[in-house]
Amino acid sequence: MEIYKKLLKYVPEKKFLAIFAVFLTAVATVFQFITFRYLYQFLNALIVNRNAAEGKHAAYVIAGLLLAYGISYFFSLIATHIVAFRLESNLKKRGLENLLKASFSFFDRNQSGRIRKLIDDNTEQTHMIVAHLIPDLTVAALSPILITLIMFSVDWRLGILFVIMLIVGTLLIFLTTGNQQFMRKYALSLEKMGAQAVEYVRGMPVVKIFGGGLESFTSFYNAIIEYGDTAHAYTLSCRMPFVLFQVILNIGVAFTIPFAFAKFGTGAETSEIIVKVIFYTVFSGLLYNCFMKVMYVGMYKLQAGDVIDKIENLITEMSEEEVVFGSETRFDHYDIEFSGVSFKYDDEYVLNDLSFKLPGKRTYALVGSSGGGKSTIAKLISGFYKLNGGEIRIGGKQLTAYSQEAVMRNIAFVFQNTKLFKTTIYENVRIGRPDATREEIMKALSLAQCDEILAKFPERENTLIGSQGIHLSGGEIQRIAIARAILKDANVIILDEASAAADPENEYEIQQAFANLMKGKTVIMIAHRLSAIQNVDEILVVDAGKIVERGSHAELVKLGGEYKKLVDLYYQANVWAVS
Repeated sequence: MEIYKKLLKYVPEKKFLAIFAVFLTAVATVFQFITFRYLYQFLNALIVNRNAAEGKHAAYVIAGLLLAYGISYFFSLIATHIVAFRLESNLKKRGLENLLKASFSFFDRNQSGRIRKLIDDNTEQTHMIVAHLIPDLTVAALSPILITLIMFSVDWRLGILFVIMLIVGTLLIFLTTGNQQFMRKYALSLEKMGAQAVEYVRGMPVVKIFGGGLESFTSFYNAIIEYGDTAHAYTLSCRMPFVLFQVILNIGVAFTIPFAFAKFGTGAETSEIIVKVIFYTVFSGLLYNCFMKVMYVGMYKLQAGDVIDKIENLITEMSEEEVVFGSETRFDHYDIEFSGVSFKYDDEYVLNDLSFKLPGKRTYALVGSSGGGKSTIAKLISGFYKLNGGEIRIGGKQLTAYSQEAVMRNIAFVFQNTKLFKTTIYENVRIGRPDATREEIMKALSLAQCDEILAKFPERENTLIGSQGIHLSGGEIQRIAIARAILKDANVIILDEASAAADPENEYEIQQAFANLMKGKTVIMIAHRLSAIQNVDEILVVDAGKIVERGSHAELVKLGGEYKKLVDLYYQANVWAVS
């Protein structure tokens, strides 16, 4: 019931259908067992009393009851399937709604494959426990009670025999299902093997290109062995009780032999004994079916419980680092100020008590060694992460005082690895400002130096990008992304290694596009290619989360500090060659 409480809270609008399905199944089960009571009368009328009219009447009643049973059970299954499908849909929606609000730190910690599996694939595993087990469990719960009552009404000796079989079968089923910890270990080993299989397949290109040996994939082999050992051990632990269950339940009719001899001793007619033995044989088969339904409860309960726990943990993780915005919509100016800012991804601080100010409408470059905190500073300005301490102000107000829409409208971010959507070039650019006119979109494409790209394709800006369309080079993709940023016309522009993917053929066009993008804006550039930043208004050297130097290119070179070292290393790398 704890599992069903967890599941049904995600479908409050359909919860009544689950209750209605239990009621319908109970009604269907009662119809079914009244049918078997009339079956006994039918057999008794034909074999013992030899009364065809009585048998015919019983047969009509049986047909009617079976029809009522079929209709009731059918509609109970319809109800539970509606609940199950709505549950899957609601779980996926809940996951996606929280995914849209999740911070960038969540995506830093979780691979897209894991998120997709949890939200998409795992929700399907709740189907069985709702769509099928609700009616099955209702039948399994009611059947032994009804069978016992009917059996005692036929003959008290058969009733006692049935109760004994019920107790023995319950004990063997309990031993067969094994303990929950063993089942959990089995499920985890299966999940681990699946994950390692994915990693193995993903690693194949590395083997082909770099000639890596198979020893690098021993984790996949070990996962298979672990799964095999766990499955084998689990099977052995269930073997004896399951075999005994099969034997005892399937030869249950043999236990009626002592009953028959006892009845012969009382002088009962042979036909009456035969009818009761046939009747018991039919009912013992029903008991076997009930036990088989119950046998799968443990597995599906564990499966559904794990799915709900994983999804709820994922949703909690999504909301933990969510950035909460305010209601301010207007920026008075675009000066950026860090005041005692601290931030960590896991346990280690990337920035600790960092303070600096960037006057608006100027161009800045953040340089320094990898891992120093450059990209983190840029992402914090964009409102991607929740601070662990301190404040970030833009226009004299805390960043979180503005509405999310205002932040998105006034800050544009061009990444190193820009992604385009599987739609036309025109629509990819229009995303920057959906209410833009066609003239504005085409002007943005032109300012981003995309005219040459459009000229390559017969359909120009209506060319479809993606699996069913054309594929662009890294530099061409970047220019379209810049067109999107130009159309957005944000007042703060952040370029994170935005020209890193450019090939020599696209380098000049991208620099021209940047020039059109940055006019009159507050611009923060992150670049390892120092030749691209020499003309910015100010360079900030970031090292271990601190601003260690700042000034123009000429000033910092003259200073002879960290920036001068980076410049020297950069020019040494440019002239490096294999002799």
